[in-house]
Amino acid sequence: MLTCRLPARPRASSHVLVCKAEESAPNKLRKLLKQPGILVMPCCFDGLSAKLVQRAGFDLTFMSGFATSAAKLGLPDTGYMSYGEMVDAGRDICSAVSIPVIGDGDTGYGNAMNVKRTVRGYAQAGFASVMIEDQVAPKRCGHTRGKQVVSREEAIQRVQAAVDARDEGADILILARTDARGCISMDEALERVRLYEKVGADIVFLEAPQSIEEMKMHCEAAPNTPKLANMLEGGKTPVLPPKELEKMGYKIAAYPLTLVSTAVKAMNKALESLKEGRPVDDILDFAELRDIVGFNDYYAEEERYKL
Repeated sequence: MLTCRLPARPRASSHVLVCKAEESAPNKLRKLLKQPGILVMPCCFDGLSAKLVQRAGFDLTFMSGFATSAAKLGLPDTGYMSYGEMVDAGRDICSAVSIPVIGDGDTGYGNAMNVKRTVRGYAQAGFASVMIEDQVAPKRCGHTRGKQVVSREEAIQRVQAAVDARDEGADILILARTDARGCISMDEALERVRLYEKVGADIVFLEAPQSIEEMKMHCEAAPNTPKLANMLEGGKTPVLPPKELEKMGYKIAAYPLTLVSTAVKAMNKALESLKEGRPVDDILDFAELRDIVGFNDYYAEEERYKL
């Protein structure tokens, strides 16, 4: 990516455009994955929540399909959001922050050719990585009932197509996910993780292991590839401190619904107060809100162009 600016005081005879190369989001993520220590990753659902993650000092975020579907459509994560809607939402999120963003690519939205299109589209939108999973479309949240997975052969084909799109020029990392633990068996899930590593996935994710022992098995199945742990409060997987996850072998600790859950709880509380005619407690100071959404940056930029 290039950022370009005109010199503040160009020579009278020359207007030279000065360009400075900015490191790409995928390269930023690659560096983070190579650094020691676990990456704590709160998941976002729009530009504002992504900004808050970055403002709090976290190194990366993830566009949660569950949270984005809830925030954008007010509907459950059961395949309602289309490829185009997800890319549009992701473009807004990636534009709002400078930290790497991982995007939920669901099932890839079709066959192998659709998967490749999804990978390319997410790369063009600015994502550092895209997650491709093995559920039957329409997919469901991994910790809810009714989900199904495709055959092992089709699952590997999806990941292979995603890896091929990356290797053919899409500058993006591939996060390969399996939901086979809840649909078939832990053994099947582990075999898919092994095969994901073999075909070249950059990160692997076994969704919803149901014990600490199963989490350790996940890490042992792909020793040479960074692994993601999904820390869903109230879900099927034990929620452990990041340091414990790191000792197991995880590289990323994702918190998919923490932000949207706390936001919904706060909004419900505020609405109850308004309905009962009471003042709303714990409201953010207006000056701080203006600063978070960028008014102060806007005013500073505006000053540069005053006549």
